[in-house]
This record gives sequence, C-alpha cells and structure tokens, in this order.
Amino acid sequence: MRAIGKRVIAFGLVNVPVKIYSATEDHDVSLHQVHDKDGGRIRYKRTCEIDGKVIPYEHIAKAYEAGDQTVILTDEDLSSLPEERSNEIEVVEFVPDDQVDPLMFERSYYLEPDSKSAKAYVLLRETLEATNRTAIVQFALRQKTRLGALRVRDGVLVLQGLLWADEVRKPEFPSLSENVRITDKELDMSAKLVASYESDFTPDKFEDDYQIQLRKLIDAKLEQGETIDTEATFGEEAEGEKGEVLDLMEALRRSVEKNRGSKKGKSGGTKERESGTSRTRKKAG
Repeated sequence: MRAIGKRVIAFGLVNVPVKIYSATEDHDVSLHQVHDKDGGRIRYKRTCEIDGKVIPYEHIAKAYEAGDQTVILTDEDLSSLPEERSNEIEVVEFVPDDQVDPLMFERSYYLEPDSKSAKAYVLLRETLEATNRTAIVQFALRQKTRLGALRVRDGVLVLQGLLWADEVRKPEFPSLSENVRITDKELDMSAKLVASYESDFTPDKFEDDYQIQLRKLIDAKLEQGETIDTEATFGEEAEGEKGEVLDLMEALRRSVEKNRGSKKGKSGGTKERESGTSRTRKKAG
C-alpha cells in the first residue's frame, strides 16, 4: 500500500499526524477501446473547439459556465483557497455511531500513525471505541473540501468521506403515497420467506462472476494466440509538514477546560497564547 497523502487530526489541542491510504480498490479488468477492423487504439484528444489544436495538460484550466458568461479558474486560483492548503482533519463533533446514515458514505481511507509515538493515535482510537462515538470531521483532499466520519475498524482509524446534506436526494415517489393494504397473512408469509434466507453476512463468500468469466475469456484468447502486437497498434501516449504534538495529558487538560469555558459563556479580555502549539485563541470582544 502506498500513502496518498499526510494529514494532522486536530483533536482539541492534540495533534495526531497520520498517513492516508485508500481502503478500497477496483477489481474490474481494465479494457481499452480499439478499432474492430485492425485493433488500432481509439484515443480521445483534448481538442480546443476554437483553434482545433490538441491542448497539453499544463495549459488546461477549469471553468464555470454562468449563463452566457464563463469564468476560467486556473490552478493558481484554486490553490489560493484556504481549504485547498489545509493540512488538518478537524474534529468538529462526536456523534453516536448509529446517527450516521450509510447513504452518506463515499470513499474510505485507512489512517496510519505518522509520528515517533503512536500514543495520541491510540488514545483517539480507544476513546472512540469506549464511547461508541463517531467523530465528524472536515478536511481537504484532492482539491475539494470534504465532510467525513472518523471511526475504528479492526484496530485502525478509518476516515470515510461523507456526502454533504444537499447532495442526498429526497425520494419523492407519488406511487408511495397510495394507500396499500397488507394483510396479516401476507406479512406472516413474507416473514417466513425472510427467515428461510437468514444468515450472517460473510463478504468473502460472494464473488464477481462477470469479472471472473471475463478474465477466463481473456486468458483463453491469450492461450489460443488470438492477439495483436500492442506496440504496433496502440502506439504511445504522449505530496505537508507534520503538526507539532503537545504533551498529551496537558493538551487534553487544556482542551477540556477550553470546552467547559465556552459552554459557560466565559470570555477572556486578553489574548491567550498556548505554549508549544501552532494555535492561538483570538482576543474576545
């Protein structure tokens, strides 16, 4: 496994440096498009609609279409956004595990400790397990600000991207508003049918039959010599500094005091500096 980036989990005043790894991978057989007559590779070129030229990647920018006007956004424009430069996975709240709707889940990532001592990492992991809580976090990854859920799986912290609330569509089906009557006998028979299929979920016993058969088909063609010369027909086609970690007990103590103070509505009149941290509190008022 190769790390795709480094981040720092901001847990109160405790910093937990971590490396990020993709937790899943696609097992589909990769296929190309070719000309069925001679096997020549079909490629899609980045052609400009104005001058008809093929544009290299370094001269391709993103744009937003606003009616009859278009705004061009360069890499420099996008990199100026604070979220894009953020190296933090900021914990914003802890919620009961069962309150996170699985419908909101996106990609999953494993988090590995990235410091000489894994104590802060282990503390956060064991706290989540002991309290049956999931940490809701905000972070930036691949040029997008993201919402995430931080939980524990097999002794490892797992970061799961979450959809934003407005990205989950409401199921508005007129047919579901009809008054449908289900008899007790029908419900009983349906329950018996479910009982006949009851089992414990074991993912390993399920296989992707299509991909297995596709691989067998490819292997058979290779064995029979039904191939073409790849080079002759395809041709060629033209990672943040770790956050400083406080003494663990002192950071925990300060975090608890800070949260208690904010809940009581207290405010300070002077700017307080936190020794050994990269953060300062803003002057109240």
